[in-house]
Amino acid sequence: MRLIRLAAIAAAALLSLAATSPVPGNWTAKVAVTPTGSHVLGNPNAALKLSEYISYTCSHCANFDREASDRLRVNMVAQGKLSVEVRHLVRDPIDMTVAMLTNCGPPTKFFANHTAFLRSQSHWLASANSASAAQQSRWTSGTQRSRFQAIASDFGFYAIMETRGYDRMAVERCLADANMAQKLASQTSEAVRLGVDGTPAFLLNGELLAGTHDWQSLKAQLDARL
Repeated sequence: MRLIRLAAIAAAALLSLAATSPVPGNWTAKVAVTPTGSHVLGNPNAALKLSEYISYTCSHCANFDREASDRLRVNMVAQGKLSVEVRHLVRDPIDMTVAMLTNCGPPTKFFANHTAFLRSQSHWLASANSASAAQQSRWTSGTQRSRFQAIASDFGFYAIMETRGYDRMAVERCLADANMAQKLASQTSEAVRLGVDGTPAFLLNGELLAGTHDWQSLKAQLDARL
């Protein structure tokens, strides 16, 4: 009886360990949504919790994504050492429209949507320079839904979303999501409250990293805490 009892205790301990220990290679598929609507990638119990404030019309944010995202996921998130949360600091109507679209669909699609828009930013943002006065007027007048639809049309966002598996009706449903627009506005207000003065900006375990707006300066602080 004693041997059976000890075996049962050992089995329970192993099951508990398996439930809490990082499993390399699995955490990059783990996505959670916070009550405020931001998305978190990786081990929710990671020792390091990185929160990024980004704007889709910010060229520095696109540069950071190209330089850092794959490195973070392969070297830290996959091993369960780090979780990465994306929060939004909306700067303008174009930024808001993209944020509405990256948040379109199930949470598991967010990070690929996010990357698709940042990696193609230089192409679609160039449309702003060639837009007519009439087009620019449509971006800031009319209903919220009509403004987002005009921007999506003028910047080629319907085509980008099609490559992500969304048809036009699905895109327009997301552009009409007033609840999501409110969540994005609230995230922006929270960024201002925290003292975020530019993007990208980072919090590490809840602490705003002053003067940290690029991969090299962030990497040094992550390395120091490992």
